[in-house]
Amino acid sequence: MRAVVTMGHGDLDQLVLHPEWPRPDPEPGEVLIRVGACGLNNTDVNTRSGWYSKTVTDATTGGAFDEVGEDDPTWGGAPITFPRIQGADVCGTIVAVGAGVDAARIGERVITDGWLRDADAPEDMNKTGYFGSERNGGFAEYTTTPASNALAVNSNLSDAELATFSCSYSTAEGMLTRARVMAGDTVLIPGASGGVGGALVQLAKRRGARVIAMASEAKHSDVAALGPDMILPRAPANLRSCLGDERITVVADVVGGPYWPSLIDILERGGRYTCSGAIAGPMVDLDLRTFYLRDLTFTGSTVIDLEVMPNIVRYIEEGAVKPSLAATYPLEELRAAQSAFIAKEHTGNIVVTP
Repeated sequence: MRAVVTMGHGDLDQLVLHPEWPRPDPEPGEVLIRVGACGLNNTDVNTRSGWYSKTVTDATTGGAFDEVGEDDPTWGGAPITFPRIQGADVCGTIVAVGAGVDAARIGERVITDGWLRDADAPEDMNKTGYFGSERNGGFAEYTTTPASNALAVNSNLSDAELATFSCSYSTAEGMLTRARVMAGDTVLIPGASGGVGGALVQLAKRRGARVIAMASEAKHSDVAALGPDMILPRAPANLRSCLGDERITVVADVVGGPYWPSLIDILERGGRYTCSGAIAGPMVDLDLRTFYLRDLTFTGSTVIDLEVMPNIVRYIEEGAVKPSLAATYPLEELRAAQSAFIAKEHTGNIVVTP
């Protein structure tokens, strides 16, 4: 099969197209998927570059770093085995099954749940892996995954549109779940033009919250189509003034970086901050007095709860969420697709198709 294989940590040249990579066979309990499309995410970029390592303190750049720790270069703080086929957001069709899987599943259209769990302890976060990281993913014509991670979906959306949901929307729903967002909340979303940011807008609105999006002004018309109640510039000098009478109860953030203290300063007493990314930089300044004197709650959000992905499929089938597909590239142009993804000039998600 054709596959783009990541050969090691480093720049885009580590992504190598192999025209005759061995096609995997499904092991017991697994399915073989013919990939229709696979979405791009920050996890792909950060794992390739080694940005997750604590030796790296810069913003996400997508390029090579001078030093990457050998022991902690992945989301889970552990080494990764190369070569590796990355890509977590697969939409495709089951074409074969391993032992113990109902053959009736052949022909199902599915999207992938990226979280690989221990069958005997599915809620144990310490026993999780990620599709495209701890096992080969979807930047190829075929891929295998545990049958439980291939979720049937009934939708008129295209494969490319469905490939925008798994990582971005499950990450967003996981953040909102962990922060207990509900009707009556006002949620501030930095980076609302990105895949996770746009998903946060839609999913927070679905919960009945008031939503204030932040994005560069060139992208405001695109972000407006997602339905926020208000849109602000990406990093206003006086955020409190821009918010007027708005009272922020939740900040849902994947940006971080030097602007981070401004986000914390505007949280209401008892407010919640939830984070699942730091594309503008992982190192931030925190005044602990703001944290404890205002009774704030901070939650990190990476491993999602078990119900999140089935809920995402239900939202798709109900039409409660819509895809935000920015561009589609052929698989052999994955380097160009990642370059565009890293440049962040798009709104929504970028997808490759084999």
